[in-house]
Amino acid sequence: MTRLIQSFAEISANYELALVDLWGCVHNGLAIYPAAQAALQDFRQAGGGVVLVTNAPRPVRAIQQRLDEMGLSRDAYDAIATSGDAAQEGMVMGAVGRRVWHLGPTKDEPFFTDLPDWMADHPEIERVDFESAEGIVCTGLFEDETETPEDYRGRFLAAKARGLKLLCANPDIVVDYGDKRIYCAGALAQLYDEMGGESLYFGKPHPPIYDLARRVAVNSGLRFSDERIIAIGDGIATDISGGIAEGFDTLFITGGLAADQFGADAEAPDTDKLHAWAEEQGIQPGFAMGRLR
Repeated sequence: MTRLIQSFAEISANYELALVDLWGCVHNGLAIYPAAQAALQDFRQAGGGVVLVTNAPRPVRAIQQRLDEMGLSRDAYDAIATSGDAAQEGMVMGAVGRRVWHLGPTKDEPFFTDLPDWMADHPEIERVDFESAEGIVCTGLFEDETETPEDYRGRFLAAKARGLKLLCANPDIVVDYGDKRIYCAGALAQLYDEMGGESLYFGKPHPPIYDLARRVAVNSGLRFSDERIIAIGDGIATDISGGIAEGFDTLFITGGLAADQFGADAEAPDTDKLHAWAEEQGIQPGFAMGRLR
């Protein structure tokens, strides 16, 4: 049964590496959570390592720039692993062909332009219009503040008829942008799968992003064993499910996406509601707390 804790410090000495979700745990899309930053700083000062693991469909440099703009101190983490980086690798290896149609907002332009040097040795990926595409690269909705996945049903029918595969660069279904909930690429990929299409996933809860997280941790000089890794996040179907599948301990942040399930106070989830909800989801986190602190 999930154990409710009041602070990460209660259990942090048991771990060498924390894989920490960003949106909903460290920030809300607009502002950093100061208590979360302090908790990560304390963990690192005690000898732990922190890799921020995000399903954002952008390369690490774009994410780092955004975190700097938001004011997250660089001493709160060691490295960043993004779904965008993992998905870039899949795209460059030709997972959905070399002539691709980009489904996503203009803010995701770095996914195609900010490529690691090693990718220059591989054949170029060409962005084309839908009619000429061999596959789809999906980083989100074109207008994520106004559209829903249903707006794409017609286009997906045509894609399915042509047998196009969809590379999903962000498996999240929704995120909270401030106080507004918006759909992500995962919602589009889910719809395409339901319609009989084929989607390929590279972010949480799927293995490629965890392989990437381990690599960037090692490249940052961190020493750890899988038995002493904890995955922290507010997505039960992404952060927690993925962590459990990798064999990691997990810490579920209840005050994020599912906050309305656990009572009126996001900082103090109702234990009975938490246990009932986790049972209903069929996923039992090892630990839970209202906000990361």
